[in-house]
Amino acid sequence: MRTIVDGSRKTLRYAVGKADSCFNRVHGWQGNPLYHSGAVAVGAFVVLLVTGVYLLLFYRVGAPYASVAAISHQAWGGRWIRTVHRYASDLAVVAIVVHAVRMFFQGRSWGPRALAWLSGLVLLFVLLVSGWTGYVMVWDVQARLFAMEGARLLDVLPIFSEPIVRAFSGETPMPGAFFFLNLFLHIALPIGLALLLWIHVARVARPRLLPPRPLLFASLGLLLLLSVVWPAPMIPEADALRVPVEVTVDLFYGFFLPITTRVQPGWTWLLGGGLAVVACLVPVVARPRSPYRPAPSVVDERLCTGCEQCYLDCPYEAISMVARQDDRPTLVARVDPGLCVSCGICAGSCAPMGVGPPGRTGRDQLAGVHAFVERHAPRDVVIVACDRGSGGVGSMASFLHAPVLPVGCAGSLHTSVVEHLIRSGAQGVLVVSCPPRDCWNREGAIWLEQRLFHDREAELQARVDRRRVRLLFAAEHERSIVAEALLRFRDDVAAIGSTAPEDDVRIEAECDLEGSVGRVPSELRT
Repeated sequence: MRTIVDGSRKTLRYAVGKADSCFNRVHGWQGNPLYHSGAVAVGAFVVLLVTGVYLLLFYRVGAPYASVAAISHQAWGGRWIRTVHRYASDLAVVAIVVHAVRMFFQGRSWGPRALAWLSGLVLLFVLLVSGWTGYVMVWDVQARLFAMEGARLLDVLPIFSEPIVRAFSGETPMPGAFFFLNLFLHIALPIGLALLLWIHVARVARPRLLPPRPLLFASLGLLLLLSVVWPAPMIPEADALRVPVEVTVDLFYGFFLPITTRVQPGWTWLLGGGLAVVACLVPVVARPRSPYRPAPSVVDERLCTGCEQCYLDCPYEAISMVARQDDRPTLVARVDPGLCVSCGICAGSCAPMGVGPPGRTGRDQLAGVHAFVERHAPRDVVIVACDRGSGGVGSMASFLHAPVLPVGCAGSLHTSVVEHLIRSGAQGVLVVSCPPRDCWNREGAIWLEQRLFHDREAELQARVDRRRVRLLFAAEHERSIVAEALLRFRDDVAAIGSTAPEDDVRIEAECDLEGSVGRVPSELRT
């Protein structure tokens, strides 16, 4: 099972990475809808709520088909609003599936993120059921097919004393209670979606529920344009005494009907239940094996100054500030291992380098860059690259003759590493990160830019020439962008002039607290 999961993740990562590159060429990473798939789904949900309220004003339980037909004949209102409602429901399904695929191959489905994965599966299921009831409410030939297949599946369960599929035989008119039940479910289920959405984002800090305004307005404009140019048609009314020759089915909500209508309901339940179990087991089978499972961050309380920056920067609210057990007046950071995903962003946010995953704190990074400098003695531009995106450069020893220093996440990079490289003779440091809305750890690229150029805590020191530091955002398959940026950066630093390495780069000494335990100055900076 694990082998299948790993293989499927690699395949999906490659396919989605290629799609990302295509969208980036057209829209730029800021407007790439694939990076905002979760937010697009929420935006579609809001559109569904607004348009659904309007449609509810004209819907009649006693005459479902006639009332929907009357809505469709409102050329200046109902026709396009009904179409927007339908297209937004399809968009929501597509966006959720894309979002789930991205979370799966990025490994964001296990450990503390398992709650988001499982609640996302429930969100998708509830959305499908809500859409199913919406189609039944129209009561055309497609609605009858949906209703009969649903009744056939429910009759297998020991719930009803009489088979409910008989209600569609045509012996008696369809009871109004049936349409009222569908209407009730169609209204009640979206309320459940709002609650599930709150659970879905409960373990993340600063969730972004809506896409950026340009993408939001572009999506709304596209929905409106499609609704006017290609309005949803009215197909024939359901008639129990007539068997339609063929029925057009919305594949976003009835994708399984071509299969389930040809097999016994028991097999449908078995297949659907099996797929549901597999999806729910993803947090277990996608979890790295124990030797390779990253450990949560830890805090060296001797070094913690109580500045709260790691607490503010943590994307998963895994860090809290608590009272100290010694005589120092400040609070101290405390990591909850049950919430920490080992992203390492706290390592980059800690000026005295006192927090981070084992082996990846700022001090560990300084030891690593010291060894890197001894091996390469850099006199050219050095590339510091995230090993996940960044045009794939992070997996290379060098790129276009520039040595590459890989990092697990650009957001975990301590600015002292950049300073060490510059002072050791590197003519420039090109930091290559995933695009901000595609950071595997959510906010790594955002905080990195703030630390490098906008004096956010654990900032790059003023003594470092910012002209020799550049930040680039590149997706996994955008190596050409990295190459172009590197060549341009080389020209820029050459125009500034070369610098010689310092004889003694001792950044570590500025953070050496030996003998000062219990009296760390609050203004300590690296």
